[in-house]
Amino acid sequence: MSNSVYINRFSAFFPNQPIENDEMEQYIGLVNEKSLLAKRLVLGKNGIKRRYYALDKSGRVTHTNAVMAANAVRGLLAEDLTLDKIDLLSCGTASPEQVVPSHGVMVHGELQGGKHTEVVSFAGSCCTGMQALKYACYSTLAGDAANAVCVASERLSAWMVARYFEKEAELISRLNDKPILAFEKEFLRWMLSDGSVALLLQAKPSVNTYSYRIEWIELTSFANEMETCMYAGGDKNEKGELLGWTQFPEQEWLRRSLFSVKQDTKILDNHIVKLGGRFLQEIVEKRHFDPSSVDWFMPHLSSMYFEKKIRDELKVYGYDIPGEKWFVNLPETGNVASVSAFAMLEGLNRSGRVKKGDKILLMVPESARFSYAYALLTVC
Repeated sequence: MSNSVYINRFSAFFPNQPIENDEMEQYIGLVNEKSLLAKRLVLGKNGIKRRYYALDKSGRVTHTNAVMAANAVRGLLAEDLTLDKIDLLSCGTASPEQVVPSHGVMVHGELQGGKHTEVVSFAGSCCTGMQALKYACYSTLAGDAANAVCVASERLSAWMVARYFEKEAELISRLNDKPILAFEKEFLRWMLSDGSVALLLQAKPSVNTYSYRIEWIELTSFANEMETCMYAGGDKNEKGELLGWTQFPEQEWLRRSLFSVKQDTKILDNHIVKLGGRFLQEIVEKRHFDPSSVDWFMPHLSSMYFEKKIRDELKVYGYDIPGEKWFVNLPETGNVASVSAFAMLEGLNRSGRVKKGDKILLMVPESARFSYAYALLTVC
């Protein structure tokens, strides 16, 4: 059994070329004439300048979620790590391509080689990458895996293409004379991005490059006290209860765009930052940890709109993390959900700005029904 676990290698895969703001509708389309207004409003707040889509301009899928994940995993391979040496494949995603089989085994199948091995698959929202990381970490600690690969991947563009909203847009225009889709659905179309990042976890640090020792990973859910905020594959009733797609007649699936990603922005704004501060304070007391002591703070931001709110919330608890310690790549990569934390880590590692002894605090909020993940790493 190991006493420590290290992230020894990173591999990122982002499909195709980065897409600038003025190109977005060429790929995902416009639902109707008011979509451009929604686009301007959302992009004006979120600070995103470019993102990646696994689509071409004809709407053809260029890479599936599993293919992108497999490509990231292949980027880890070298003479000392072949597919035959991977003992665990731990996968996380918010956008699986199918209900069954699991996303994880689809990634394993795409690798097309190696040995039969343990595969775990976490499906949900933004915290699934961190859940996969914690499983891989504990498996390595227990000695079950000498080489554990953790990979987070998203093909969120699959849920943003305008044609999937046409039936509902027609209905809204006909019944209410409202030519724009409900904002909670249109809003996410201008924020999300595709891609994948894989990590190699081992019980000993690398001798050639920097390693990142995992000090701890903490996760929690506030679903016991919070209603659903972001969802797909269902809709809320008049009581605010989430009903799954099997509770709707088949003809309602497209008309209500049940499989689009929806978010109640008012609930989000009222709770997401405050719950993050509350959970961090609980970790501080449990771990005897001072967030102000970190050298790098990496919060997964769905929008740069939340940057100041998080700064202010940290100050409420007496923690001052100055701007030069923040590392955020949302403007360059877009919101990649479960991939975002790993993309920040990979980006910082590639930047050459870290040094031995640096402490890194990861923060991953999940608005689906309000979950949170934090992790502390040390550069070795």
